[in-house]
Amino acid sequence: MNDLSMHILDIVQNSVSAGATRVTLTVDEAPATDMLTIVIGDNGKGMTAEQVSRLADPFFTSRTTRKVGMGIPLLKQSAEQSGGEVRITSEPGRGTEVTAVFGYSNIDRPPLGDVANALMLLVSSNPDMDFLFTYRYDGEEYVLDTADVREVFGKDALRDLTIVRNIEEMIKDNMREIRNC
Repeated sequence: MNDLSMHILDIVQNSVSAGATRVTLTVDEAPATDMLTIVIGDNGKGMTAEQVSRLADPFFTSRTTRKVGMGIPLLKQSAEQSGGEVRITSEPGRGTEVTAVFGYSNIDRPPLGDVANALMLLVSSNPDMDFLFTYRYDGEEYVLDTADVREVFGKDALRDLTIVRNIEEMIKDNMREIRNC
């Protein structure tokens, strides 16, 4: 995958397939400590310890539509090449959390990519799900909760592409502002 936002799309799509109704996404850029951390959590069906232990195997997948699952193995490879790691915790009936840590300045770290666009693709494709997005840059923080958007604009707000596009621009503006502080 060309950038980390593509990994985010893939992992969150797994959450959707697992029946999640709420997904949390945290992107923490910390140049001061030379770390980039991405955490994706969900309240989906979860996995057993055996399933979690097999996730790095590209020939293990719970999907019936194909025989390979490359998302986690590729994410793990990207993280390890940049001096980081991937940790996965899960419990049946409670959900899953994937934490990917990258060496921020490592030449082998893929670029972050367009996280705002990836998030809005997920939101517009799953307008009834709740997404909590947190972006941090050296301690400064921006948070967007789609439950709040629905509360302000109505339950069908995330079905309106004009609102979704405006939210995407708002996310991009806030991320830019935080980076330039």
